[in-house]
Amino acid sequence: MLHLMDYGTVISRSFEYTKDALVGKWMDWVILAVLALVQAITLSLIPLLSGYVVRVISGKTPAPEVNEWGRLFVDGWKANIIALVYMIPAILVFLLLGGIGLIAGMATTDPTAAGAAVLAALAGAFLAVIVAIVMSFIALFALMRFAHTDSLGEAFNFGAILSHIGKLGWGTWIIAVIVLIVVAFVYGFVVGIINMIPFLGFIIGLFLNVAFAVFYGRYLALVYEDTPAPA
Repeated sequence: MLHLMDYGTVISRSFEYTKDALVGKWMDWVILAVLALVQAITLSLIPLLSGYVVRVISGKTPAPEVNEWGRLFVDGWKANIIALVYMIPAILVFLLLGGIGLIAGMATTDPTAAGAAVLAALAGAFLAVIVAIVMSFIALFALMRFAHTDSLGEAFNFGAILSHIGKLGWGTWIIAVIVLIVVAFVYGFVVGIINMIPFLGFIIGLFLNVAFAVFYGRYLALVYEDTPAPA
């Protein structure tokens, strides 16, 4: 199992994988940058970069080729579906609790009742955020299972997913995600500074976004493969 001292190694190996995948393979990097731009402009309706990241998460070494556009599109949409389905509980909590509170607040002229309704709406929103955070940890693992099995159904094999997380260790998994978030925060800070450069900063940031996508895909693959997956 992964231990705290191993995360540095995982980060280093993910960085090396990213370097090997992109440095010297400039045409692939340019194509992926274009896919990233298209995905951003279409609000992930054309999720070709996500489809490529799914290939990376699947554990392919060396880094996969940028080809089979139809497959990239389908896998990207499957990743979208997985994320959406796992967020349904949080959405329902917000609508049922927060929504009811907002409706009650708008339907009354009593200041006391309105205040209570607002508090209920805020409590519902807070609970929805908690549920969303918990489901995000599971959804991310579901995405990794989908990538490794090439089966959308396996992304909803809750028994296998929870069993695998249990074998890896919930603490290990949570720390792994937190480490990735910290890396993402540092990365975001650096790219934010670069983006302040007119036009050129945007272009550089676009290419760096591709590199980070490959990095986090490989990072997740290494974490997932640390412990054998249940059947």
